[in-house]
Amino acid sequence: MKRKAALHNLGCKVNAYETEAMQQMLEKAGYEIVPFTEYADVYVINTCSVTNIADRKSRQMLHRAKKENPKSIVVAAGCYVQTSAQEAAKDEAVDIIIGNNRKNELVEILENHMRDREAQMPLNEAERKSGIYVRDINAGREEYESLSLSKTSEHTRAFLKVQDGCNQFCSYCIIPYARGRIRSPRIREVVGELTALEKSGCREVVLTGIHLSSYGLDHGEDLLELILAVHEIKGIKRIRLGSLEPNIVTEEFVRTLSGMKKVCPHFHLSLQSGCDATLERMNRKYDTRIFEEKCRILRKYYRHPAITTDVIVGFPGETEEEFAQTKEFLAAIRFYEMHIFKYSKREGTKAAKMEAQVPEEIKAKRSAILLEMAKEMSEEFRKYYLGKEETVLLEEKMEYNGRTYFTGYTAEYIKIAVETAENLENHIVKGKISDKLNKEMYLMVEISDNLY
Repeated sequence: MKRKAALHNLGCKVNAYETEAMQQMLEKAGYEIVPFTEYADVYVINTCSVTNIADRKSRQMLHRAKKENPKSIVVAAGCYVQTSAQEAAKDEAVDIIIGNNRKNELVEILENHMRDREAQMPLNEAERKSGIYVRDINAGREEYESLSLSKTSEHTRAFLKVQDGCNQFCSYCIIPYARGRIRSPRIREVVGELTALEKSGCREVVLTGIHLSSYGLDHGEDLLELILAVHEIKGIKRIRLGSLEPNIVTEEFVRTLSGMKKVCPHFHLSLQSGCDATLERMNRKYDTRIFEEKCRILRKYYRHPAITTDVIVGFPGETEEEFAQTKEFLAAIRFYEMHIFKYSKREGTKAAKMEAQVPEEIKAKRSAILLEMAKEMSEEFRKYYLGKEETVLLEEKMEYNGRTYFTGYTAEYIKIAVETAENLENHIVKGKISDKLNKEMYLMVEISDNLY
């Protein structure tokens, strides 16, 4: 009888990629994959540690797994256990702990755990006794961890991890300690993995990483070279980029991107604050003048690019005047989407020790103000496309008010519904955007062309 395994992901798109890769490793080893809410022999939780709240959620999921089957093997992997291995080891719900640079050893570690502990095994004996498989991720030059996908759970779109680690050390962030220094695979390796995904039917790829802008700095290649290589893969029709640091957005970079038809005009530039004094305390490597110039360059080369961002409210020392500066800056830039986060103290970071921590009620008030701004800006951005002809990658069938639709996204990531009885999953179609279907989606009145 096949052993059953269930996986659960917490955190970012890089974690999501790694969770899918671990699932495929288990499938290849003969495990039957079941939903996380079902009985399994093995539970793998890919944890997050971006905030103290993320740590807590990670612990909760570990306990939920053990409750599902008390006799199961619960594997805690990822950022939380990378930074807090000894704490996790005291948790009775956890059987095996695997750090961020050892996820590719998952099957071997599991199989050895299940065998007689006295048998000859290739893994370190002390590790086997403790169940902790965590190397100091910053002890020396780490090689890029070899994980790969041959298919993706999203039939149309693949999130492809092409970079790991971060050298920035922003004052609020634990990730450099959880993920280590920057490292990335060679372009030929990325192209090889993406070629396999293309054969499985994938139309769109999202290139993602912990600090994507640093791609290739460890071996002499760069992100633009990578995008150019991906652009040559025939079956891939769309390329999206994960979060970019503003400083990579130069005239040359954007001019080259704008000449590649497959690159979607959808750019996430990490801002964090619209106040220069706050940015300095955060140890960000730009100011608002530089950020505004990067947005100007994007708008110079693209008709109406979707520019999205992250904003932290209530960072230590943020005064009412500094928050007002952030509001004014956000209003001037006009983003498509803003992801608003209340600052959460993360032990082990410089910001956690800063004076003038902002009270929670003030953070909540400021967050509510920016969330309302974000809602207004998003609606304003989407209205631009009413009456315009756009291309949409259709992804899934939906029933709404007794009618059948296929839904998908434009290149700018506007969600669109097309009323049709035809199965158009994974098709790229063209048509005029006519009206709102509901608060989440716009409606394409009819298909004028079925491109792919």
